[in-house]
Formats: sequence, C-alpha cells, structure tokens
Amino acid sequence: MSEWDKIIPKPRSVFLQVKCPDCGNEQSIFSHVATVVHCSICGATLAEPTGGKANIKGEVVKSLE
Repeated sequence: MSEWDKIIPKPRSVFLQVKCPDCGNEQSIFSHVATVVHCSICGATLAEPTGGKANIKGEVVKSLE
C-alpha cells in the first residue's frame, strides 16, 4: 500500500452490470442509486435506493471498475 492510498481513499461505489429478472436484458447501473432504476426494455425494477448501497432486484453479472 503506497502513501497515496492512505491519503486518498478509493471510492466505495462502483458501476454494476445487472441482468433483468424478467427479460434477461443486461444494463449498467450505479451501486448507490438515488432513484428507482427500471429496465430499459420491459420496465421491471432493477434497483431501489436505500440511502446508501442500492437494493438490487436483478442478478449482478459483474462489477465495472
């Protein structure tokens, strides 16, 4: 761990690739959403805000860093 890692911490939030539970569409969302995120194809709810880390309704395929 370098000296800069101690001074400047890494962010806890990331972008996630989430698979829709209804239609299987994959889309990228933020891990700490501020509004409800709907699938762009079928309109199903993918994530809901909780004041911190989002409540993810779909399957997280991968984390995009």
